[in-house]
Amino acid sequence: MQRIVYRTLIELTNGKWSSVLLQRFATSKYSRLLVPSFAKIYKINQAEMEKPIQDYPTLHDFFIRKLKPGVRPGDDKQAETVLSPVDAVIEDIGQIEPEYRVTVKGKVYSIEEMLGGIEAADKYDKGTYMVLYLSPSHYHRIHSPVTGKVFSQRSLGSKSYPVNKMGLKYGNRTLAKNFRTITEVEHEFGRMAIVKVGAMFVNSIETTHEGDRLVKGSEMAYFTFGSTVVLLFEKDTFSLKRGLEVPVEITVGDVLGHFSTK
Repeated sequence: MQRIVYRTLIELTNGKWSSVLLQRFATSKYSRLLVPSFAKIYKINQAEMEKPIQDYPTLHDFFIRKLKPGVRPGDDKQAETVLSPVDAVIEDIGQIEPEYRVTVKGKVYSIEEMLGGIEAADKYDKGTYMVLYLSPSHYHRIHSPVTGKVFSQRSLGSKSYPVNKMGLKYGNRTLAKNFRTITEVEHEFGRMAIVKVGAMFVNSIETTHEGDRLVKGSEMAYFTFGSTVVLLFEKDTFSLKRGLEVPVEITVGDVLGHFSTK
């Protein structure tokens, strides 16, 4: 019953016009009045921000804020390391099961549906997946976890549903059917997919990198609302950092694991 009620409420509120109204307000000058309370409620670390809080003209501008240079230095000296692309909570890590399935918070998701076809999913059969959830309190710019060449980039889906713990538990295949932008990268040790999943109300995922070359640690995109990044690795190419257990808070540039150099 709880699942039915949750899904019904989301369907009623997550429509075209509610999304438009929310976006219009967040980008209006009136939304600036909410910036201080937003920062207080979500305990934003203002010392890390690129600009003083009063310099953000709208709530939207504050939400997609940049950080001061050097506050997320990362570790780009070792080619085989994989860095966190976002500030987030790692909600789940595991192996992609037969028939391209992953299980997150007790729900089964299809990698085939997430990526838009069996041909795309086949590359990651029996590989590793990682789910990174961004709350409204997090820095919402996305950085490349690896250095490599983008060989495919596409968007799928239309509406978006919550991707927090309740959304993952009671939602209807949120990770696989929400609006999402998929970036597949060929790197020195193989291939991987960076799936940027839209959140409730606002679907905007803006790409900021130019060309088809990604440099580890450099900015590649940003969310305009809290959301999720799913990382997919090919079989036998990725080893998780020792001692990393979920759920765990991480920041941009933290080492998630290493590629196999064999």
